[in-house]
Amino acid sequence: MPDLHRVSDRLTRLAASFSAVRARSLALAEGLSAEDMVVQSMPDASPVKWHLAHTTWFFETFVLGPHGGRQPWRAEWGFLFNSYYDAIGDRHPRPKRGLLTRPPVSEVLEWRAVVDGQVMDLLETGPSVEVLDLVELGLNHEQQHQELILTDLKHLLNESPLKPAYRSAEKPVAGTVPPLGWVAHPGGLVEVGHAGPGFAFDNEGPRHRVWLEPFRLADRPVSVGEWLAFMADGGYATPSLWLADGWARVQAEGWRAPMYWREAGQGDWRVFTLHGERRPDVAEPVTHVSQYEADAFARWAGARLPTEAEWEVACRWAPDREMAGLVVHPPAMDGPTPAGRVWEWTNSAYLPYPGFRTAPGAVGEYNGKFMSGQVVLRGHSCVTPPGHGRPTYRNFFPAGSRWQFSGLRLARDA
Repeated sequence: MPDLHRVSDRLTRLAASFSAVRARSLALAEGLSAEDMVVQSMPDASPVKWHLAHTTWFFETFVLGPHGGRQPWRAEWGFLFNSYYDAIGDRHPRPKRGLLTRPPVSEVLEWRAVVDGQVMDLLETGPSVEVLDLVELGLNHEQQHQELILTDLKHLLNESPLKPAYRSAEKPVAGTVPPLGWVAHPGGLVEVGHAGPGFAFDNEGPRHRVWLEPFRLADRPVSVGEWLAFMADGGYATPSLWLADGWARVQAEGWRAPMYWREAGQGDWRVFTLHGERRPDVAEPVTHVSQYEADAFARWAGARLPTEAEWEVACRWAPDREMAGLVVHPPAMDGPTPAGRVWEWTNSAYLPYPGFRTAPGAVGEYNGKFMSGQVVLRGHSCVTPPGHGRPTYRNFFPAGSRWQFSGLRLARDA
C-alpha cells in the first residue's frame, strides 16, 4: 500500500509543476504571429501551433479519457494531433502538419485552457498512483516539446531572407577558451542507467553493469574556434576523416560548415541564432553538427567520441541554475564546462538496455519503437527546460541530424 503522505506530497508537487510547465509552453509562443505558429519548414520540424495542440492531446488522450471519464473536446482533432501512437489510431501525415490552418491558433489555446482545468480538477480528487505517473510523463513529454518548439522555430526563421530574431539580445564579444583538458577514468565494472528516485523515461533503465577500459574524457565540449581550425585544415574536404555514409552526405548536401553557418566572404562566416545573425564566437561550444561531423572532427583531433556509458560515469553534471531563465543560444566557455550547453553526440547506437521492457498499451510506444537506426546523445542543451535534464537521459537522433543543438565532447583511450 503506498505511503499516503508521499502520495499527498507528490500530488501537491505535480499540481504546481503542471501549472508551471503548461504556462511555459505559452510563454515560448509569446511574440509570435499566427503565421509564425502554423508554418512547417521541413518534414522533421513541426509548427508551434501543432506542438501546443499535440501536448494538449496527450493529456486528453492518456489521462482525461481513461481516468477522468472526459470526452474529447473535438473528437476529430485526435487525427490531426496524434504524433506516432499507432495503437490510438490513424493520424495526419507528419510532413503535412504545416497545412493544418484549421483549427486556428485561438481555438487551440481555448482547448488548452479547457484541458488544463480538467486535469487540475482530476488532481483535486486525489487520483491513483497510475494517474500521477501518467501526469508526470505528460509533463516531461511537454518539456521535450518545449525544446522542439525552439529548435523547430529556429529552422523556420532561418529560412527567411530577413533572418529575424526570436528574442533580442546584445551582441556577444568573442572570447577565448583555455586549452582542452582531460579527466581520467580508471574504467572497470561500472553501473549505468536510472535507478531512482525521481522521474526517468523508460529507455533510461534498467540500471545495469558495463565493463569499461580506462579512458579520458574532455573537460569541456569542442569550441567554435577549434571547429574553425578543423574547417581551415580541410576537414570537410578530406574523405579519410569520414565514415562512408557521412562522406556521402557531405558531397550530396554540400556541407562546408555546421548548420546555420554561411560564408559572407572568403573565410568570413556568419551564424544564425535565435537572437539573429552574427559572427561566430570562438569561445562558444560548436553546435548544430551531425554525428558524422562530430566523428570526423574527433578523428582529425586524434581522439574519438565517447560511448554513452563512458559519458555517464565521467561527465560532470551542470546544475540547471547555471542557465536559469530563457536561454536560446549556448553561452561561451571560460574553462572546464560541465554538461548543459549542447547535446553531446556519442558513438553508441540507441538500443535497449539489458532487461528493457516496453510498457503495456499505447504509452509503451513512447521510446522503444525507435530503437533502430539512431545514435545516442547525452547531457542537455541550452534550450532544454530547467529541471528536465539528468545524467542518465538518453536523447537520440539519426546520425545525419543537424537542426538540434548538438555538439560533441572528445574522448581518448587512456
